[in-house]
Amino acid sequence: MSSFEFLRSETLMKGRAFTIRRDYLKTPDGRETKFEIVEHGGSVVIVPLDVDGNLLFVRQYRHAAGMDMLELPAGTRDGDEPFEECAAREIREETGMEAGKLIHVGSFYLAPGYSTEYMGVFLATDLKHNPLEADDDEFLTVEKIPAAEALKMAEHGEVLDAKSLAALLMARSYLE
Repeated sequence: MSSFEFLRSETLMKGRAFTIRRDYLKTPDGRETKFEIVEHGGSVVIVPLDVDGNLLFVRQYRHAAGMDMLELPAGTRDGDEPFEECAAREIREETGMEAGKLIHVGSFYLAPGYSTEYMGVFLATDLKHNPLEADDDEFLTVEKIPAAEALKMAEHGEVLDAKSLAALLMARSYLE
């Protein structure tokens, strides 16, 4: 396969959580093309499994989708924060529970066609109540769903969030 040649890049916007840049490349057949890229520092998604076999989901309003969505807890890394430390912090912020054990079950690019965001997936067990204050812009409710039911919901198109779907697939062998 022929490769693309990087020509130049320009920053279009710097935001709180990400930067948008435009990259110019030469295609394998010699034409020039451009790509708008969302630069993102990485994030985590957590699969919290309680002692009774329930998964802890959060329901929150997602403005881009225009609806409340059921999702696994997740969040963005603070700078170069290690992925596991981010997962330990985010589960406490979003569910009020601390994970006695975190297992990294995989990682993936969320939307590689336009974003650099790379997500680490962690199974969280040995949960105990130990909340951290939630972010100012987060209004979440926690919902417990039996793991088997959550997997069926994912299979039947009832989980609309891509990161939650990917995380459930990666953690499936721990949940069945």
